[in-house]
Amino acid sequence: MAKEDAKKEEEKMKKQSMLSLICSCFYQEPCNINFYTYDGMEVKQINKHASGQAFELILKPPSPISEFPQTLASPKKKDLSLEEIQKTLEAAEERRKSQEVQVLKQLAEKRKHEPEILQKALEENNFSTMAEERLILKMEQIKENCEANLAAITECLQEKERQAAEVSRNKELQVELSS
Repeated sequence: MAKEDAKKEEEKMKKQSMLSLICSCFYQEPCNINFYTYDGMEVKQINKHASGQAFELILKPPSPISEFPQTLASPKKKDLSLEEIQKTLEAAEERRKSQEVQVLKQLAEKRKHEPEILQKALEENNFSTMAEERLILKMEQIKENCEANLAAITECLQEKERQAAEVSRNKELQVELSS
């Protein structure tokens, strides 16, 4: 009998909605409703899904005051006296002058460095010109060396041809003398 009671209770728990289970956490008595309010929080049961149950929790009900955004009132302007206006104008003029002086100082510093930059550029230009001249000179020397080597090789070949011709003449003379 106890097993049957336990099974019936289990079936009853399965059939009972999730909302009722949540409500049972707050109250001892179960409630079978689809809408529940507790301490400013609303719980609505949404249609059951195949994977389980769905709920919508609303933490605070919307109030009519929050529906319309409130515009903030601008702070009240105090009446300024002529002296206060004059002081603010003078302070603004001083700030403008100090900014102008600062910009002029920065420009003067840039102008001060201008000759150094130009000198560096000239040095770099001179360096590149000198490097280019050295490269041209070196290439000319290499070309002259190649031409000199080629001339030496051709002269050596001509000398060997002369020797070969002389050897062949000597051979012909020997053949004539021996015959």
